[in-house]
Amino acid sequence: MIQFSHFNFNVLDLQKSLDFYEKAIGLKPVRTKEAEDGSFKLVYLGDGITNFNLELTWMRDRKEPYNLGDLEYHLAFETDEYEAFHDRHKEMGVICYENPKMGIYFINDPDGYWIEIVPKR
Repeated sequence: MIQFSHFNFNVLDLQKSLDFYEKAIGLKPVRTKEAEDGSFKLVYLGDGITNFNLELTWMRDRKEPYNLGDLEYHLAFETDEYEAFHDRHKEMGVICYENPKMGIYFINDPDGYWIEIVPKR
């Protein structure tokens, strides 16, 4: 048996990312790991429902934004509160793409990663 554990995003400003993920999606830290020399910090975020985690990796010496390529990947979250989340994300100014025909939209995190929001069907 094998199962999903976590997915990683490298971030420049850890606190800004932690604030974003809690406000935008409700993810909260479930565990952390820090290098003894302070060169990196890992923070695993969870939704409090599933065991899947989003790992945020902060590297002390990293100063330039990460190259995200063509962004042909994303995380997706399903919600039964689609309209409420859409209103929240619109107010936050983080919606980067909407597809009303499919009934989905995407938001950007502080580092430019795309996150899909899907209504529970």
